[in-house]
Amino acid sequence: MLNQYIQELEQDPFDGEEFVERLAWRVNASISPPGSTEIGFNPDLLHDAFTQAIKDLQLLDERTAKKCERLEAAVREEEVKHWQNVAQLLDNNREAFQSFQDLDSHINSVATKVVHLGDQLESVNTPRSRAVEAQRLMNHFREFLLPGPLVSEVFTDKLKIYEAADVIQKLHLIAQELPSGKFENAKQKIGEKYDEIERSLIMEFVKAHRAGDKDRMKEIAAILSHFKGYSQCVDAFIEEAQHVGPMGVAVGALRSRDLFLEVVPLCHRSETLINEVFTNPDQVMGKFVLNIFQGQLQEYIQARLDNKSVPEMYLRNLHDLYCQTVKLCTELQRFNLGNDSQFLSKLTKSIFQRHLSSYISVETRYLREKFNLILNRYYDSKGHQKKNIQSGGINDIRRNIQDVIGTKANINIGPAAENYGGETFLSEEVAISLLQETKQAFKRCQMLSTQSDVHNNAVQIFDLLTKALLIEHVDYAIELGLQVIPGGEVRTPPEISFLEVVHQSSSMMNLLDKLFSDSLVPLIISTPKHGDCLQKKKQMGTNLEQKLDLGLDRTLSAITNYVRHVLTTEQKRTDFKPDNDDILIANVTPACQRVVRWISVVAERVRDTLDGHNVESALLELGLRLHRTILDHLMKFEYSATGAMAVICDVNEYRKCVASFKIPLVNSLFDTLHTLCKLLQVSPENLKMVCSGDQLSGLDRTVLASFIQLRSDFKTAKLGNQLK
Repeated sequence: MLNQYIQELEQDPFDGEEFVERLAWRVNASISPPGSTEIGFNPDLLHDAFTQAIKDLQLLDERTAKKCERLEAAVREEEVKHWQNVAQLLDNNREAFQSFQDLDSHINSVATKVVHLGDQLESVNTPRSRAVEAQRLMNHFREFLLPGPLVSEVFTDKLKIYEAADVIQKLHLIAQELPSGKFENAKQKIGEKYDEIERSLIMEFVKAHRAGDKDRMKEIAAILSHFKGYSQCVDAFIEEAQHVGPMGVAVGALRSRDLFLEVVPLCHRSETLINEVFTNPDQVMGKFVLNIFQGQLQEYIQARLDNKSVPEMYLRNLHDLYCQTVKLCTELQRFNLGNDSQFLSKLTKSIFQRHLSSYISVETRYLREKFNLILNRYYDSKGHQKKNIQSGGINDIRRNIQDVIGTKANINIGPAAENYGGETFLSEEVAISLLQETKQAFKRCQMLSTQSDVHNNAVQIFDLLTKALLIEHVDYAIELGLQVIPGGEVRTPPEISFLEVVHQSSSMMNLLDKLFSDSLVPLIISTPKHGDCLQKKKQMGTNLEQKLDLGLDRTLSAITNYVRHVLTTEQKRTDFKPDNDDILIANVTPACQRVVRWISVVAERVRDTLDGHNVESALLELGLRLHRTILDHLMKFEYSATGAMAVICDVNEYRKCVASFKIPLVNSLFDTLHTLCKLLQVSPENLKMVCSGDQLSGLDRTVLASFIQLRSDFKTAKLGNQLK
């Protein structure tokens, strides 16, 4: 039973309530009849079973406690033994450390003696080595003193060229210190042998390069570094690297059509070899790049820029080559070329200096010729010979007199203006061509000008553009357009092509503004030239706008003058006061129909040509002038009751026409005019009521009186009393 308790108590986790339940279930199950499904219940038996279980558990607890005491005693004994072992190990460690210190002191003592002995040996061996070396050099020098050829194996055996190089290099230094005279022949023979061995070494270096023997190249380069012809070794390497690849295979370096594509790969291949062969790779790499720039690259660039007979091609080549060179310099900066940070920029400047110094003169001359060519080609395509137009002064005075006197007297002063069939002599293609050429010029200017000259050069380019585009093209077209607009009395439908001039001029000014902001401003933003150019552009724009406003004013005047002419010549007195008042007239008069057709054409033309605020302004001014012209015209007639119906129909037609303008003020004026015309038709007894209506209450009484006096019954009906 105790074993069963131990198994249950050792379960993880242990649940005491579940343990009691299992014990009670076993006791109750033991008293149930065999084969019965019901569990019996006997409290006495259950009490005895619990009492016995408690005793068993107490006995189990006592056994477990004794077992724990035995285990604790064993652990304490083991701990004592462990600490004894630790103490023994600590003693052993102290003894070992003391032995190490003794050994280290002994080693230091021995090392000191060895170093001292080495110093003594060196002090004895160095003079001996020097003496041996001096004796060897004296023996070789004695051979140079003797007449006849050299017979020493060192100088005759080609396989001992490295040893010969070491000897001759030292002898050459010694010979430099010898006095002239009896040693002259020896010095000469040493010099000749020195040059011979130097050439042989350089040839051996070239052979090793072609064979791809890097170790041999490195050895020879190290020997030649003590010779005065070391630079020739570097030059030979550079020459071979540009023409021959590893193992003597020709790679055609710097021989392709696009030289710039070959330089960086060639430098990358050569840099690896230079770092392995030479002791001063940065200087060799710098000389390598210098040779490329001052050699084939300079020849390639000069060949492309020698021909200046075609400025456009020359400028394009100069810009492209300079950009490619600058890009190449940027890519070459990753190589170690020495300590001079301006090395590459100096090379670039040395190649392009002659061309950059004269760049702006070539640029301005080309732009001037190109702009003239573009403009002349355009005018030739139109069959037009440019004229010298004189504006301002006496011409404007004569034109103003023509407008005022000719209009009032219905006469025309001076010869008729030349009509070009609606041609504006403005071309957006011409403007785009001029702007595109200028944009390319600004790019070249930014790249090819120095920091101190770029703003001045950019301003020169901009001045050429404004002269060609604004003065010679836009201003000239505006002046022609002003000449086309008729003045005084206009008997035929006037040419209103000036509306297209306004539209096209505005578009070209917008294109110029965009170029100004995108291309010119970045070049001059931090200089006083920025403010000067802004002021100049603003002044030129203001001058053109004034001329455009003048042209619009004259165009609108010509339109209304033609309306006045139509109304004056085609409007009959009988339209508003027929001889037979019994005939009902309810149709629009022919004069009104013609005016409405003409104004509709003009309004449509305004909407098609102008844009933005210009449309609203032009239609507003046209509506105001049309209202004044029609009002002045209507005030010239006398109206019967039947004629009043006719004028109301006419004014209503005018109202429908101007309604398409969508200008509230114009609509209001014609609505008021329509109401005024009703005063010509209303019965005398209702006249006062109509005058005090909403639409007429705000008008001056003199205006109402003037209009009422146009009635044919004004005197007979004594309508003057109605106005008092």
